[in-house]
Amino acid sequence: MLDLSKNQLSGSIPSSIFNVSSLQKIDLSDNQLSEWIIRRSPGGYFDHLPSLELFLLSINKFDGEIPATLSKCKKLQYLSLSYNYFTGAIPKEIGNMTDLKWILLGYNKLGGEIPDEIGNLRTLEVLGLPSNNHSGLFPASIFNMSTVKELALDGNKLSGNLPSTIGSGIPELERFYLAGNDFTGTIPASISNMSRLSMIDLGRNFFSGSIPDKIGDLRSLLSLYLPDNALTSSDPGLSFISSLTNCQNLRKLILSINPLNGILPRSIGNLSVSLEYLEMGNCNIRGNIPEEIGNLKNLIALYLDHNEFNGITPTTFGRLQKLQGLRIQNNNLEGTIPDDLCQLVRLADLFLGNNKFSGSIPACLGNLTSIRRLSLASNMLTSIIPSTLWNLKDILFINLSSNSLNGSLPLDIGSLKVAATIDLSRNHLSGGIPTTIGGLKDLQSLSLRYNTLEGPIPESFGSLTNLKFLDLSNNNLIGVIPVSLEALIYLKYLNFSFNKLRGQIPEGGAFANFSAESFVGNLALCGSTQFQVPPCKTSTLGKSRTRIVLLRIVLPLSIVLTIIVLALIIGLLRYRTRIRKLPNDADTSLQPLWRRFSFQELLQATDGFCESNLLGIGSFGSVYKGRLSNGMEIAIKVFHQQLEEAFKSFDSECEVMRSIRHRNLVKIISTCSNKDFKALVLEYMPNGSLEKCLYSNNYFLDFSQRLNIMIDVASALEYLHFDYSTPILHCDLKPSNILLDENMVAHLSDFGIAKLLDEEKSVMQITQTLGTIGYMAPEYGREGKVSRKCDVYSYGILLMETFTRKRPTDEIFDGETCLRSWIGESLLDNSIIEVVDRDLVSREEMDFSSREECLLCILNLAMDCTADLPEKRIDMKNVVSRLVKIRVTLS
Repeated sequence: MLDLSKNQLSGSIPSSIFNVSSLQKIDLSDNQLSEWIIRRSPGGYFDHLPSLELFLLSINKFDGEIPATLSKCKKLQYLSLSYNYFTGAIPKEIGNMTDLKWILLGYNKLGGEIPDEIGNLRTLEVLGLPSNNHSGLFPASIFNMSTVKELALDGNKLSGNLPSTIGSGIPELERFYLAGNDFTGTIPASISNMSRLSMIDLGRNFFSGSIPDKIGDLRSLLSLYLPDNALTSSDPGLSFISSLTNCQNLRKLILSINPLNGILPRSIGNLSVSLEYLEMGNCNIRGNIPEEIGNLKNLIALYLDHNEFNGITPTTFGRLQKLQGLRIQNNNLEGTIPDDLCQLVRLADLFLGNNKFSGSIPACLGNLTSIRRLSLASNMLTSIIPSTLWNLKDILFINLSSNSLNGSLPLDIGSLKVAATIDLSRNHLSGGIPTTIGGLKDLQSLSLRYNTLEGPIPESFGSLTNLKFLDLSNNNLIGVIPVSLEALIYLKYLNFSFNKLRGQIPEGGAFANFSAESFVGNLALCGSTQFQVPPCKTSTLGKSRTRIVLLRIVLPLSIVLTIIVLALIIGLLRYRTRIRKLPNDADTSLQPLWRRFSFQELLQATDGFCESNLLGIGSFGSVYKGRLSNGMEIAIKVFHQQLEEAFKSFDSECEVMRSIRHRNLVKIISTCSNKDFKALVLEYMPNGSLEKCLYSNNYFLDFSQRLNIMIDVASALEYLHFDYSTPILHCDLKPSNILLDENMVAHLSDFGIAKLLDEEKSVMQITQTLGTIGYMAPEYGREGKVSRKCDVYSYGILLMETFTRKRPTDEIFDGETCLRSWIGESLLDNSIIEVVDRDLVSREEMDFSSREECLLCILNLAMDCTADLPEKRIDMKNVVSRLVKIRVTLS
């Protein structure tokens, strides 16, 4: 055996090791190796290792593709290449290595479909492909591998349904990980036949239907993860919960973000005494929280937040002595906060906000020195904040906002030395702001707005060197704004509005980035014109000297300069009358007024990027609705700062959109960009996206509207492909990227992965497939090649979807059937009425036959757009022409 693991080796694999024919085991894992020598000379290396049984290269820095010649190691049983940078697809030759027991290729950059040939490995026990970019349907043959004990496919883009016979196909399965994919359909009831299953993770997919009631037959179950799907229960009593009482070793039950729509049964108290994690947040559960939940004495985390629970909080919570996290916020719980919670001596997170709790804050909460995060916000709590609460010296986050708390803030607030967030806003707090807050060196966010605080802003606030957010608005503060605040270099948001402050507004440090909104509604502030306040007064001596300078120097000089400027203007005007007017595309009057927005303006426009203003979330960013100070409504696309690809998407979108102009393209009003924040300010589309209008029960698009929308989109693509100086490829055409204004005019949006096409080329090679599954042209998804014809293909799929109201990833499409073939068969059978949206056409309508003829033309056009070969597809000029003719026929 050659074992060189954990030796900090770097460079390439020594080629000499491939000449030792007797080697059975090679372990080079956990090094710094980066040169995949086989990539340079792919042939021959594995010919000399006929006895190799174990090959481990995990946790290195290898890139390139996995060589197909690896399959020459016929005796290989254990293969691990995980935690590297391998790209490309898994070679199908891997199916020839029939002795393989373990395949570990996770945490790379592998893509493409998983080869069917893996199903030939009849001795395989572990298949680990997590956190790659695998896409397409998962090979059904793998669900018939009777020896498999672990399937780890989480964190990919796989789709399809679980077979109904899954329970008999892989009976030995113990660990089943599919989280973070695009699987649809139901969880088969036969899963209960897989008696060895101990770990199930199907979270973050699109599974629907009810959770099987027989899931409790899995007596070996340790963990059940089903969060973030569309799962329901077979009855309002959540009977599957009662079924799970048979799983006496269950430790983790995670069901959050599913529309279970039921009442938590009392039988929940009969779940395994070993249960440590119970998470059922955002599940539409109503009724009372059962007292029996106190029987689960080993619970570490209990999350029942964002439901519809009512009544009082069970006193039996006090029995949960090992509890570290309790989240029951965003419900309708009432009564007082029970003192029994003070028995939870290990509690680190306590979230009770957005309920109807009344009375005072229990003083005994101050004895829970383990608490790190506490939220009692948005309740009906009264009285003063108990002094014991300031004993929580290790607390990081405290939110008591939106209650009716009164009294003054004591100097003891300065004992919260490690606090990062303190929010005491929207209460009835009075008195002065304690100077001891200036000692909280780790504080990043402080909000005391909407109270009746008095006195000056403490000079000590200048010592809050990590502060990013400060809101003292709507109080009765007096005095000047301390110049010491100029030292807060990380300060991004500041609001001192509606107080009684006076004197000069500082201009140094972060103040240069603030606007008038931060200081409006005070008595006598002065300073720079950027704050829209009067200039500060100077001394009498200074005034007289200024007047002398104005009279003797500045005024005569100004008169001379004015005469010169007027002469130049007259000469310029005369010259311009003699030259030809510039072409329209160079006319600067067509350019929109451009003003870069500050982060603070966008923060205020969205009420602090409040969740209620969230319009949608995409791969690279989130979109919020905002309202500017002048009343103008805007959309703000904020790019995720933790993703390098998101900032690249921002740059790409800016490059593409900076000069294109078309009525059917979403206009960029402005940008906001700094090192840690990038956003596009877009025109707001009040009717949302085409996807919302197609699939929401609150909307209905009639035939004419759908046709007009598709003509709008086609017109936009025609402009991008042919009418702009450099052809532009959108590369991600889908319903969510088509936005509708108040007149239902369509506007194409999201150019984050768009490409500028070289005028000398018709196809451009790209390095990574970034489009959306179901809409990508075959050559785009298979080879990474994009062209105008790729957009045409996506448009054809979109045209089909718009008139059938069927997504290309709909669960009815599996195996050999797809949206295009489904439409094609209907055209051959003269049965298009069976595939179009049923709400769109009725045989009883007077114009049925003419509408049917139009639909026939539309679907034939869609087929012409989606031909398998790019050269067989029509272009967008012809698409627009044919659609306009269809509209004329319809009218």
